[in-house]
Amino acid sequence: MPESSPSQARPGKRRQTLRRWLLIGGPLIAALGCLYAWIFGGRYVGTENAYIKAHLVEVAPQVSGPIDDIAVTENQPVKRGQLLVEIDPKPYQVALAQAKAEQRQTRSDIETLKANYQEKQAQLTKARNDLAYADREYQRQLTLSNRHLNSASQLDAARHEQDSAKQQVLALNFQLQSIRASLNGNPNLPAEQYPDYKAAEAKVEQAQLNLDHTRVTAPFDGIASQTPNEGAYASAGHPIISVVANRDVWVEANFKETDLTWMHPGNPVTIDVDTYPGHTWKGEVESIAQATGSEFSVLPAQNATGNWVKVVQRIPVRIRLQPAPNQPVLRAGMSVDVDVDTGYHTEGHGPVASALAWIRDCIAPPAKAAEPTP
Repeated sequence: MPESSPSQARPGKRRQTLRRWLLIGGPLIAALGCLYAWIFGGRYVGTENAYIKAHLVEVAPQVSGPIDDIAVTENQPVKRGQLLVEIDPKPYQVALAQAKAEQRQTRSDIETLKANYQEKQAQLTKARNDLAYADREYQRQLTLSNRHLNSASQLDAARHEQDSAKQQVLALNFQLQSIRASLNGNPNLPAEQYPDYKAAEAKVEQAQLNLDHTRVTAPFDGIASQTPNEGAYASAGHPIISVVANRDVWVEANFKETDLTWMHPGNPVTIDVDTYPGHTWKGEVESIAQATGSEFSVLPAQNATGNWVKVVQRIPVRIRLQPAPNQPVLRAGMSVDVDVDTGYHTEGHGPVASALAWIRDCIAPPAKAAEPTP
């Protein structure tokens, strides 16, 4: 019988070696896959529906007018209180000058009333003296008339003088009451404490405030955006420029409601930003929204209608980024991928499950999650 050559025996040995590896490696790989799925199954939840968020304010002026100066350029870093835009201040400077003039006129009117009050008081004192004299004169003429020592016309004249003096005292009392009412019931107060003066003072403060509002400043540190053109007309309450915060950014991830079963504030998060492949950020779940995104929609779903179709809802989750040195700049609106470690493990029963649980906890210790906010 002819002997087989070495070249013919080599392929058979290779097949035996391959078969042996498949018999051993196949079940081993399957077992490792099942172990991995058991250890990590349900623990990590992730989503691509996540974006970088930052404080963004559309700054609107509180007064109207043409834009006189633009102090910043597009995408320029700004500090809190830094001038962004200035509205033409001339009309508001004129209004302030007019309000101050009215304030001075009000003070002058109050001082005039107080002087009139003092003058009327002096006139009242004289009128009371005249009335006392008229009373005495009338009594003398009445005594003489009873003795038939004077004429009836002299008695009538004395009575007339007495009545005139009484009317003069009464009229002065009414005038004093009117002036006292104009002086808020107390003519001895300083001018600054009267309502008319306070109203004029408030007009001055409002005019000064309007003038100050012609200078539109940054509400916080950030980046100026959407700057207007010089000469454009700015309307009160309508945004003219935006400021985007360049720090304290966060991630807003919209998870399916079925992914939130074991998620709690404090769960660690791994974040990958599409713009920076190869860079990873760490964070933690800061809070979970109390309502789904559809609840805030302009046109919310009408689930009570007959054409209802069940759709898995998304719930916003706010993720706090942990500071790290030398990380690239994050900008609002960037797309990110997030993976949350909920710390949840599939549980089993029996000694085998206990042994596997011990191995599992050694390989991947449970994440420490904060207590959920009640």
